[in-house]
Amino acid sequence: MADTVAVRTEEEGRGLEPAGFAFEDRLRPLEGLRAYGLIMAMWVRSTMAYRASFAMTLFGDLAVTAFDFIAILLMFSHVDALGGYSLPEIALLYGLSATAFGVCDLLLGSMDRVGGRIRDGTLDTLLVRPVPVLAQVAADRFALRRLGRITQGLVVIGYAVATLDIAWTPLKMLMLPMTVLSGAAIFGAVFIAGAAFQFVAQDASEVQNSFTYGGTTLLQYPPTVFAKDLVRGVTFVVPLAFASWLPALYVLGREYPVDLPQWVAFLPPLVAAGCCGLAGLAWRAGLRSYRSTGS
Repeated sequence: MADTVAVRTEEEGRGLEPAGFAFEDRLRPLEGLRAYGLIMAMWVRSTMAYRASFAMTLFGDLAVTAFDFIAILLMFSHVDALGGYSLPEIALLYGLSATAFGVCDLLLGSMDRVGGRIRDGTLDTLLVRPVPVLAQVAADRFALRRLGRITQGLVVIGYAVATLDIAWTPLKMLMLPMTVLSGAAIFGAVFIAGAAFQFVAQDASEVQNSFTYGGTTLLQYPPTVFAKDLVRGVTFVVPLAFASWLPALYVLGREYPVDLPQWVAFLPPLVAAGCCGLAGLAWRAGLRSYRSTGS
């Protein structure tokens, strides 16, 4: 490890980039995806070697996430509406948010371990491999049990679609998968930006979790129950509203928060692309600022 750090320091002193960056610059995105897939497959094979254990952990994860919706059901055992929204309407908000976040958590749920790797110096071992560091960190300890959250979210969406009194059109039906995919990308951008922030504040995983896990919990409830300033913050500052609220409100025929025009419901793919681009720049800047632990 000390030799590796010495090589990095010598290269930086000559104005050269470390080996990890040189490899990452040369590799194409498709090669990074291939590396991610190989690492992911390794963890899946490891998980399926103990199938009974996997089945129990999958069921446990599904049961734990189900308690979130059970809490909403308990609320509606005492009230007819929450913030002016009925149970099926909130079920749609909940299902879209939970599914989008579940997809992101499955693919990028290990990003919050970056701070720990920086503190103990194990990030150095990733830098010297001819594989993009982001792919290695994202696929590390890939947990197939997180499919439970996705399954539960899809079940709730199915319940909402079956019970809502909506004049469904092809456009409204297409809004559902678009919302899930765009929402997963937006949450993924927050994961990556939060991981990049840990290069500066090495013990900031909880700050990252407040925007990811906290954000999905926020989106599971209608915007009418929150203060206007909070709604503006998750719309214009950290655009989590595009991951669920805005397209879902279009499907429900509800008024948008903070008086936005109707066409913003079709912007989640563009917002997701912009967020991913900014997150990529933040990650690269954080990685370039990394100077090892010195041990």
